[in-house]
Amino acid sequence: MSAYKNLRSKTRRHSAIRNVLTCSALLFTASVSSLSFAEDSTIQSNQQRLQIEAGDLGTTLTAFAARHNIALSFNPTLTQNLKSVGLSGHTTPIDLIEQLLSTTNLMIKSNQDGTYSLIDRRQYHSDTKSINLNPLIIQTSRSNTKQDDSPQVITVITQQQIEEQLAISTDSSQALTNLLPAYSPNTQKLNNSSQTFRGRSVLYMVDGVPQSNPIREGSRSAHTIDLSMVERIEVIHGATAVHGLGATGGIINFITKSNRSSELKQHIDVQLSSPTDDLNSDTLSYKIGYQVEGAKDDFDYLVGLTNELQGMYLDADGNYVGSATVRGDIMDSKSYDAFAKLGYWLGDEKRLEFELNHYQMKGRMNFVGVNGDRDNGVATSSEKGSPRGFAPYNKVQTTSLSYTDSDLDGMSLKAQVFHQDFEGRYGVSDSGSFQDASNGVTYDQSQNQSEKIGAKFSLTKNDLLDQNLSITTGLDLLQDTTSQSLILTNRLYVPETDYTNYAPFIQFEYKPTERLVLQTGARYEHAKLDVDTYKTVAANNNVTVNGGSPSFSDTVYNAGVVFKLTPTVSLFANYSQGFGMPDVGRILRGVDTSGQDVDTLIDLSPILTDNYEVGFRVNRHPYDLEISYYESNSDLGSRIVEVDGLYVVKREKKEIQGAEASLGLQLNKDHRLQASYSFIQGTSDTDGDGKVETKLTGANISPNRLITSWHAHWNEKLSSQLQISHAFSRSFDDEDLDFDGYTLVDASVGYQLPVGSMNIAIANLLNEDYFTYYSQAAYANDSYYFKGRGRTITLAYGLDF
Repeated sequence: MSAYKNLRSKTRRHSAIRNVLTCSALLFTASVSSLSFAEDSTIQSNQQRLQIEAGDLGTTLTAFAARHNIALSFNPTLTQNLKSVGLSGHTTPIDLIEQLLSTTNLMIKSNQDGTYSLIDRRQYHSDTKSINLNPLIIQTSRSNTKQDDSPQVITVITQQQIEEQLAISTDSSQALTNLLPAYSPNTQKLNNSSQTFRGRSVLYMVDGVPQSNPIREGSRSAHTIDLSMVERIEVIHGATAVHGLGATGGIINFITKSNRSSELKQHIDVQLSSPTDDLNSDTLSYKIGYQVEGAKDDFDYLVGLTNELQGMYLDADGNYVGSATVRGDIMDSKSYDAFAKLGYWLGDEKRLEFELNHYQMKGRMNFVGVNGDRDNGVATSSEKGSPRGFAPYNKVQTTSLSYTDSDLDGMSLKAQVFHQDFEGRYGVSDSGSFQDASNGVTYDQSQNQSEKIGAKFSLTKNDLLDQNLSITTGLDLLQDTTSQSLILTNRLYVPETDYTNYAPFIQFEYKPTERLVLQTGARYEHAKLDVDTYKTVAANNNVTVNGGSPSFSDTVYNAGVVFKLTPTVSLFANYSQGFGMPDVGRILRGVDTSGQDVDTLIDLSPILTDNYEVGFRVNRHPYDLEISYYESNSDLGSRIVEVDGLYVVKREKKEIQGAEASLGLQLNKDHRLQASYSFIQGTSDTDGDGKVETKLTGANISPNRLITSWHAHWNEKLSSQLQISHAFSRSFDDEDLDFDGYTLVDASVGYQLPVGSMNIAIANLLNEDYFTYYSQAAYANDSYYFKGRGRTITLAYGLDF
């Protein structure tokens, strides 16, 4: 390591520590000064200050349910012309809703799948008991487990949290980074390479439809939908046997918005962003969005449109951040999202829903990257110019049709068919893997194509063994057709690969006592690859590889327990296996020895991950606390390494250990503090001796991170947010990848105007000068030595009408 880097590292560590201490002191002092008095400690743990606003009944109920993570659905005609008088008090959510509905003919009914519906009480049994509306994991758990009953750590990111993050940055990956410390820091690029979750791959989904492309992982899966279309994000931490391909590190499921209004409602918002020290046409970003929703009789709809133009980013010194000319960038790009959801109520218990989302982000081709110099601390930069070839882009279209019946002979049925069409184009590269001396080719440009067709079915029965046993069973079907081409020379880079998978599963949840929750389940995975005979490119000797149809069958299991010491304090433990595939496309294109056969390539074997987790949680007003420890092991893991400028797959044993903690403190009804921390370490067996001795780098695991935030509502019109994220320094076996760490501070203020609302946000408030985690710790490459974005201000205005 050079003297320059040692000095830089030391200076930044001191600066980071100073910033953390300063900001923490500021956060503590400000929060204490805002606290007029603490909540009465004698208030029961299941009671809090709640309020349902006056206004349209359907709208107010929907807003109240969303704030408390309640999965409430209803036919908008039920609440048509009904008003909420407005209620508040120290009580439970169910008590307040029951009070509100007591003057109407409506009531809340519990469905078999753990969700809730509004129904006409005159058409229901008079002896039905109301039930407590606890926070739930709705779509992602498959077994409809309440969050408090989960033996795994589960995070539900609410719509309010999403809107707060969108005020700071429109980058969906940045929002996840700001809210999930176990999620690797955002690359600030279109490419999300190295962004793992608990050191493993993430399965991204939109309403249960897989967005990840594990058969040819091009690291573009984090950008497939605009967060403006999302109501909440459900996150399962760690491997899970409930879902299939790609969920070895966790699941991030974007749950889109649905109509809840019987009246026509519209929303429009505009947003402008710029560096604070240089406002010009190159650095200005803007976004405009529009949504409309409504209903007529049993039909309802929601349509959303967004259009965004991103300017260039500046670092803390006022210089252009380096352009990712090859891998694709968010800077100097334009994007749009068209979203539609159409629903039809076949009855109070039956619903048919069609959904379409079309998203595209494409480079504007006004800047090119200029290589940096890692040894001397010189960052990759940008200069005006026209990159070669065609513009890099992400283009994704997701379509699904869902049917739900919450009372199918005492059971709940969910059925979904879906289609996803994905294209990811990269910029021109001089990579040696593209070159062909016989044809005079020195550079090329690659493009991934992936088409998924699938179906999901699940059936839940809740009231077995005196209401104590719940069983969910189902079947998942998937066909993924993926290929990669070199578009400038019309060459095949990765042959078309068909991945076919069917997976029946069953899940049990048993509550023998009020204090004990037992869960177990199994999922049988049968997967098959179909690859025709193909020829590799010249860089891999133009060898012919015989096609084949290898198949894999495995059963993955899960078992967990939650024991409630008190109604507010519980212990949990879980064992769960995850099923994944290595980057099949990268393996196939990398064959360079003749006589190979697809049926016998050992590197195509699945990745089976064993995940062990223990922890405890406390949910006692005014605070909540959750701490967990986990281990994630795989005998045949997958790791991407750079060999002579080429990135190849290494199959080797991998072990990861980590811990997570989160603490929330409701100082009073208007002020809340939140802190979360993630610790992780991992090693792999790089020499094949059966021992894991080599530290995993930033390409595989995230840094240890601490995230704190303060949310304040000063009055009915004024609110604010302050968040601080610190990534701790980390050393690796390769000191060229040592990570210095950094601290980022973001702040925003919202104000309700007489007409509409205004928001002002500043990202990187202290103008921290830093290199991104990916640039420092993933790969030592002068082309990808990017600095992070400097201080940026964003102004936004929204109007409902």
